[in-house]
Amino acid sequence: MEHLTIRANGAAFHVVRAGNGQPLLLLHGWPEFWLTWEPVMAQLADRFTLYAPDLRGFGDSDKPNGPHGPDQHAADMLALMDALGLAQAGIVGHDVGGGLMQPMARAAPERIAGLFFFDFLYPGIGRRMAEPDRLNHIWYQSLNQLEIAPMLIGASRESCRAYIGYFLKHWSHRNQAFDDVLEAFVDNFLKDGNLAGGFAYYRGAHAGRIRMLKGEAPRLAPIDLPTCVRWAEHDPLFPYAWTDRLGETFSNLDLAMFEGVGHFAHREDPDRAASEIAAFFQRIGWK
Repeated sequence: MEHLTIRANGAAFHVVRAGNGQPLLLLHGWPEFWLTWEPVMAQLADRFTLYAPDLRGFGDSDKPNGPHGPDQHAADMLALMDALGLAQAGIVGHDVGGGLMQPMARAAPERIAGLFFFDFLYPGIGRRMAEPDRLNHIWYQSLNQLEIAPMLIGASRESCRAYIGYFLKHWSHRNQAFDDVLEAFVDNFLKDGNLAGGFAYYRGAHAGRIRMLKGEAPRLAPIDLPTCVRWAEHDPLFPYAWTDRLGETFSNLDLAMFEGVGHFAHREDPDRAASEIAAFFQRIGWK
């Protein structure tokens, strides 16, 4: 795996590149960085050229000066594709990555061969995310926006490990999925600016989330690109039942349950995740 520093959209991005073949851009979620994709990359490197960036604010990429939500991350990734010389790529994302893929696809559909999603936020979830029996699942979204949050969570290695490790384990069904890299994740989030950098996403996405929770999200035309969604059977954050309105956002949709995993399907079962990704891009002729 080759570690690159690429300048795009006024920032320096850390990108890990591996493999040979048609390009796939792998977009991580929170609390993650490029390393979350390593097992999937090992499975796909014989078929694709893989690019796993740290989003702005995460890992070894530059940090934003303020809130940095899906629209800003989408602009970053399109500029990064330009800087990498990628006229078109397949896009794979999860969580935060899935959130930014939607404005990315609307802004430049001609740059995208196909969209592959693991569990993510989309407008059709709507008010359900804040229903009374769901409130205990989204408390962190408010905490992560507080100015004091980076100081509290980063006060010691133990406090950082407790906070980041909680989500990696609690949101997983196979809850040992990150055990081998937990200390590397703690190292990552203890780097200067990385807690605040990741939290900047929640500040940037807040207004859009509130509109969604109020049922006031704008109604946009469906995204017509070939789209594959593999949604976890046991995601405590985004239940599978919430896939019922995906067809309103994606008109060319291949949806199926990803059995036996929680929120981090790509890490909990990387062999099947890689197989699903490869099969989708083969079906649409991007191979």
